[in-house]
Amino acid sequence: MGLDLEYPAGATPLDEDEKAGLIPSHISNRGELNAWEQENILEGERWAFARRRKDILTLKFLQELHRRMFGRTWRWAGKFRTTEKNIGVDPLQIAPELKKLVDDVAYQIDHKAYSLDEIAARFHHRLTWIHPFPNGNGRHARLMTDLLLTRNGAPPFSWGEDDLVADTEIRRRYIAALRSADARDYPSLFAFVRSGQASK
Repeated sequence: MGLDLEYPAGATPLDEDEKAGLIPSHISNRGELNAWEQENILEGERWAFARRRKDILTLKFLQELHRRMFGRTWRWAGKFRTTEKNIGVDPLQIAPELKKLVDDVAYQIDHKAYSLDEIAARFHHRLTWIHPFPNGNGRHARLMTDLLLTRNGAPPFSWGEDDLVADTEIRRRYIAALRSADARDYPSLFAFVRSGQASK
């Protein structure tokens, strides 16, 4: 039985070789895959927040976090993609672009170049724009961003307080905010990342 995936708006389709990297053999559709991945992601979150790591702004940590989030799901978890996608930099530019990103963010934090929320939102945008992995980039980038915030004494973002994997109005707002940021128009992303917290 093949893996039949329907992709929500803004998702990156997997090629056949990437689909062949699926570890659990019982999964045949998007709903089953999402449920399995979510359990795997929760394990990754527990690992990420279990101890205070100083060096999260490294390529090694970025890859290890992805592996922890998706390692029971995909054989290629934690490995940079080698194929072109509908978004993202050329595969050969992934490592250099990530190195620039983590160095830039470390400098911005050290020199308080922007507010911490703005640094984190810009970090999230660039990480999703680079698109280092075959799949799971948005979820990985959101968790990395929340780690960056908490390591610097701020609460994690609310991300619209909704499931951003399912094809919902909140997800469409999130994708639109990222696309605006692609054009260096950031206000909608800055507003979105803490949206839904007005009643708190």
